[in-house]
Amino acid sequence: MRVITGEARGRKLITLEGEDVRPTTSKVKEAIFSAIQFEIEGRSFLDLFAGSGQMGIEALSRGAKSATFVDASRKSVDIIRKNLNNVGFYSRAKVVHTDSIGYLDMLSEPVDIVFLDPPYGTGLLQEALPKVSEIVKKTGIIIAENAENEEIFEKYGDFVLDRQKHYGKIKISMYRHSEYI
Repeated sequence: MRVITGEARGRKLITLEGEDVRPTTSKVKEAIFSAIQFEIEGRSFLDLFAGSGQMGIEALSRGAKSATFVDASRKSVDIIRKNLNNVGFYSRAKVVHTDSIGYLDMLSEPVDIVFLDPPYGTGLLQEALPKVSEIVKKTGIIIAENAENEEIFEKYGDFVLDRQKHYGKIKISMYRHSEYI
């Protein structure tokens, strides 16, 4: 797994090992960042259920002002820290070792872009999306990755499904504030 473009282009990232690990594929990552490429620079990025941190690192490489990485796994947090050090982005990052849902409950400052990729079929995405819609700026974007057969709503708070793409067995859903669609 590598950073696709930007400041850290081509830099290799460490990934977690094991059957429970499901990193976002390069094809999907490229599609997501192509869709939001002109909306990243200077903005804050929240990578929930961050895993190796590749999505937040890609955002930083493409000019995001800051990125916060949240994961409940100690192994994931250690990998994120190593990856941030390897690409030189630690000063623009915050790594939080906690439950992503609990983090949303205590977050007080709004964010610009949120990427959620919780374990599939656990109900965590359905629990997180309403909370995320409350902490994203009006001009922000919510991006959710989930299993194709996993149901999510077309509206959370004031955020409405803007586009949805299928990539094999997964789907990517992007939400924007209803005033900006």
